[in-house]
Amino acid sequence: MRLGVVFPQYEIGSDPGAIRDYAQTAEGLGFSHLLAYDHVLGADGSDRPVPLGGPYTERHAFHEPLALFSYLSGLTERIGFATGVLVLPQRQTALVAKQAAEVAILSAGRFRLGVGVGWNRIEYEALGADLATRGRRLDDQVAVLRRLWTEPVVDLESPWHRIDRAGIAPRPSVPVPIWMGGFSEPAFERAARLGDGFLFSRRGGRRPGEGSTEPLAGVVEQVGRLRRRVADLGRDPETFGIECRINYTSGPDTWRDELAQLAVAAVDLVAINPLDAGLGSAEAHIGALHRIAEECRTAGVGVGRS
Repeated sequence: MRLGVVFPQYEIGSDPGAIRDYAQTAEGLGFSHLLAYDHVLGADGSDRPVPLGGPYTERHAFHEPLALFSYLSGLTERIGFATGVLVLPQRQTALVAKQAAEVAILSAGRFRLGVGVGWNRIEYEALGADLATRGRRLDDQVAVLRRLWTEPVVDLESPWHRIDRAGIAPRPSVPVPIWMGGFSEPAFERAARLGDGFLFSRRGGRRPGEGSTEPLAGVVEQVGRLRRRVADLGRDPETFGIECRINYTSGPDTWRDELAQLAVAAVDLVAINPLDAGLGSAEAHIGALHRIAEECRTAGVGVGRS
């Protein structure tokens, strides 16, 4: 089981030097990967006839993950990168194929594309996408992405795509792994059919800082059910990746206990989420990396200095 960390999107600030230092510190401490959340737009949720929901507003600053990882690829050598998750149905598929291929090439294969359907209807509308059909569109997009990454010339027509004998170049040496995320049964079913892995994220409060409301035992049970579903579809669950998330705010005793539970469940990857823990600056987040690494190393779990 390898241990990564959630990139502190809306708390790290915009200093490129601080972002570089964070990634290089994480790599030097032996973390396996950085996982970054995604939002193109934040929406003002006040005074809407239908509540917007979701934990983020226009005040939360999100670095665009594919551009971020392109930048960090040239400043690191070993640490991996993953989107957790990119809201794929609100984006143009061919453009994502091109961008993801570039990150994979520049990072020498250190990139996983985590995708999901999202929730922000204002964001969908602003990007010219249809929220109502996002699940079916994502299914179609996954097939198109894989063809664009493996075929020099693609000729296809589907409910959401028409590519008339065209392709991307350069292409990655191998297809970018596509992992999926979400909380619903359709998300689990889709991942079992189409995904290379699944990113489990425990349900939290409706606003940042409210913490997780889902016990880890529920996630472990979901892991088992998803693996059985993968097997029922004739796929090998041993080749299907599982990543789970634990919260920095829980404290070291809880980290160690939860990491031990996830090791028993044979989870492949864990990301510790340091957001909404009152850290609030790049310097504090870098200090938290040292604390996490030391506590986990002492417990013999997940991370070692590289």
